[in-house]
Amino acid sequence: EDGKVVLAPTETTKQARINWGLSRAMISNILTGVSEGFTKKLDINGVGYKAAVNGKVLNLSLGYSHEVNYAIPEGITVVTPKPTEIHVSGIDRQKVGQVAAEIREYRGPEPYKGKGVKYSDERIFRKEGKKK
Repeated sequence: EDGKVVLAPTETTKQARINWGLSRAMISNILTGVSEGFTKKLDINGVGYKAAVNGKVLNLSLGYSHEVNYAIPEGITVVTPKPTEIHVSGIDRQKVGQVAAEIREYRGPEPYKGKGVKYSDERIFRKEGKKK
């Protein structure tokens, strides 16, 4: 009916209802991934922090003594429209989220100046520095 996939639980146990919801969400994510795709946007804050894509490698300068090179997995597209912006996109929702989380982990946002890699929709809880 109208190109929709309809699922129904086989039993009325709690576990059957749990599996029903899980299956429904998984199929929904597969259909959305194929039709629209998933995208996660990351922002980089900090003096001299930047990102660039060279082929299948994401090159990150995050204030370390060395540059961080992240090998982009198969089925994932990483684009840097600006040196301080990273767009991770692909069909598989789990994989897109995982790649974005791994990139963010190299230098997560810190609470004092807000430097680091954060999701564009993420709010950083800022702290005040110590008092004299």
